[in-house]
Amino acid sequence: MMISMLCPALIVLICFLSDEIGFIQCPEARYNRSPIVLLENKLGVESWCVKFLLPYVHNKLLLYRQRKHWLDREALVDITCTLLLLNPDFTTAWNVRKELLQCGALSPERDLYLGKLTLTKFPKSPETWIHRRWVLQQILNRFPAVGHHKILLRREAEVEVADAEITQHANDHLAQIILQEMMVCADAASRYPSNYNAWSHRIWVLRHMAQGNSKVFHDELSSLRLWVSMHVSDHSGFHYRQFLLKELITDLNLGPELWSNSGPQKQASSSPDSSYLVDQLFYQEMEFCSDLILSFPGHEALWSHRRHVFYLWHQWKEHHRDCSSSRDSQLKHLSELEDQGRSCLSRHGHGSVLMEVDLVSLEDPEEEKKLRGVLPPGVLNLPAEHLFVSSLLDSCCSHEQRSLALAYRKWLDMVIGVQS
Repeated sequence: MMISMLCPALIVLICFLSDEIGFIQCPEARYNRSPIVLLENKLGVESWCVKFLLPYVHNKLLLYRQRKHWLDREALVDITCTLLLLNPDFTTAWNVRKELLQCGALSPERDLYLGKLTLTKFPKSPETWIHRRWVLQQILNRFPAVGHHKILLRREAEVEVADAEITQHANDHLAQIILQEMMVCADAASRYPSNYNAWSHRIWVLRHMAQGNSKVFHDELSSLRLWVSMHVSDHSGFHYRQFLLKELITDLNLGPELWSNSGPQKQASSSPDSSYLVDQLFYQEMEFCSDLILSFPGHEALWSHRRHVFYLWHQWKEHHRDCSSSRDSQLKHLSELEDQGRSCLSRHGHGSVLMEVDLVSLEDPEEEKKLRGVLPPGVLNLPAEHLFVSSLLDSCCSHEQRSLALAYRKWLDMVIGVQS
């Protein structure tokens, strides 16, 4: 019983000095020493004490929730911390910490640190990820209140300077939180293959904390190349890259709801510059996928990713073609109106009066594309994909690689070929 009373406080004292937790396999207490070990910032708990410690803190918390036993706030922090380090899927403990955080007895940063430490031992714990999102939402709710500081200042110049400093501080703090969350998610994804909860949390963070910030999405797409190259069988990592591509394409096309499971949903205006950038994104992703397929033959996740990226490109190209057709019809209508204007001017003796600005709409769109350096047509298309598959089959020796390549070619014919 003495160990049950001492361990909670001891774990709480040590856990915020460590960056990882684990259990030391030890069926029984062989020595008269503490079952808690801290070595090089790694926290270890001997397994024999868990069967005593976990029921103790569990029952104590339940008695508190049933109002049969009183605990002060500091004791609640210790009890819930110990319980969640041993069993992070105990929802009641997380709910108690929510209450402590709302009343100011617990800081959001400390709760995020506990979740980070818990995920080193239980990287797929759904309750931990859910609570982590709740804490982040509480932090986000503070940011809109920045403007309330205006009433404390009198002169207009002081207001502008103060708001700029406050906004910059908030942006820096938000960027630091996003970076920390990306590191936590990457660590959890490395500890548990195809960790759906970790990748879903990563998507949530970008959608709620970096929406509209293209640089963050570009950086994520670039930094993730190394990770997926080292985890070529992890479907979740490639699904995350597909999410990043969709978000970047939507942002470039200025259409917040451009993509869904069924394709383009909303007409969006795309300039030649944005079309070039989208082409570049798809081309680079397909080249990256080709390199991985050739370097690591026989992995289904790579072929599945290639199929999804090419289908996204095909959808975007069809949508872009429809937008171009609509724009061409508008230009044709403007040209007809211009001809009518010329004839009207000639009837009134002013045929030589033509403003230079009117000539801007008469430029050849193809010449404009050449000047802007758009990728030549045919870099990504159905014949090029067939050529890639054929060349791979000619030099392939792996049975798994041949099966996946043939399945991909069949998909190209039955899905893309029919829609083209």
